[in-house]
Amino acid sequence: MKKSILLLLALAALTGRTFAQPADTAFSQERLARIDRLLQQYVDQNRLAGAVALVLHDGQPVYQRAVGWSDKEAGRRMTTNTIFRIASQTKALTSTAILALVEEGKIGLNEPVGHFIPTFNMTTVAVKNDTGIATVPARRAITIQDLLTHTAGISYGTESHVAALYEAKGLGPAAGNGWYTADKDEPICGTMERLGTLPFVAQPGEAFVYGYNTDILGCVVEKASGMPLDEFVRTRITGPLGLKDTRFFLPPAERDRLAAVYSSGRDGLIVRAPEGSKGQGSYVDGPRKSFAGGAGLTSTAHDYARFLEMIRNGGALEGVRILAPRTVDLMTTNQSGTLHSTTGLGFGLGFETVDRYGSSGMAGVGAFGWGGAYGTTYQVDRQSHSVIVLMIQLMPNSTDIQTKFSTLVYQALVK
Repeated sequence: MKKSILLLLALAALTGRTFAQPADTAFSQERLARIDRLLQQYVDQNRLAGAVALVLHDGQPVYQRAVGWSDKEAGRRMTTNTIFRIASQTKALTSTAILALVEEGKIGLNEPVGHFIPTFNMTTVAVKNDTGIATVPARRAITIQDLLTHTAGISYGTESHVAALYEAKGLGPAAGNGWYTADKDEPICGTMERLGTLPFVAQPGEAFVYGYNTDILGCVVEKASGMPLDEFVRTRITGPLGLKDTRFFLPPAERDRLAAVYSSGRDGLIVRAPEGSKGQGSYVDGPRKSFAGGAGLTSTAHDYARFLEMIRNGGALEGVRILAPRTVDLMTTNQSGTLHSTTGLGFGLGFETVDRYGSSGMAGVGAFGWGGAYGTTYQVDRQSHSVIVLMIQLMPNSTDIQTKFSTLVYQALVK
């Protein structure tokens, strides 16, 4: 069985065609073909350069397709082994690294971050008032769990009342869209230590604020493990799982495997994104010093789906255990109440969770997922035993392809 799966994946990588396991009848092949038409339509209309889509059912590929171009200007077609910048999908791997260290007793979920990064021992909050901005002390220490659930009050520093302060420290507006650090000529801990001296935008535990939380956790991994984040991820997660294409920076010899970034221009039609922090980024020729746990990784659809299958399978895959089942349950259930959403979505320790059917399209209760700034997205659905991955490179992203793709996957699920 394993040899047949590998053969299918190899053929798919070469041809970009769709393959399915003949014995799997949970998905209708006729209905899955609707995804082909959808993706091709977006490419033909110049709303998307290209995409790779992958759906696993019980760990087996039922749909895999590459359409369009990885680089239109260079004439390179998209293939299923094309590499993508996955931005915030990095957060799931960094959260996994943190939980692995929690299991070893090296980190406590309720432990103050200041135990690892001293500048976080006495944090502050910027508060708007009638006369402008006041900086007040945080009412309590920020914990590891606050960072995992994005309830620490830490943004990307692009809000108008703090942007100038962050920019002066090389963060926020000075870091592209705030989250980008691939061009920084310093280790991530240096950047995060500086972040700890800046005021945040909400009190710990009082709001869901999306920002540098997981980048801080990447530094915590380094401090608690005694090794750089890239080495920890490689030796503890990607290496054991066989994820050979999930890395913070690409070797120069593989630059042609990296898909180009496009932007949604006039009327939603794509244009090639510029070089630099708001476009192509420094993932090949960068300083290779900043391993950003919040948004730094590159990967393939196959690699990322395999990582997610490990999570779906309770922390283990093919005899390799990364986390305990109880730990995975903690990560993938809502740990933030209604701070993230009041419409049926929650946030666990690294993943957005589906707590009510209909709050995330057709995803079942117990599903979890997230996405990345370059347009990549994923969902793991426990009820249907499925892993769904869509890889594109579009920033800023004004397309609705992610929601339509999810709908077309679920409409093909007939058992």
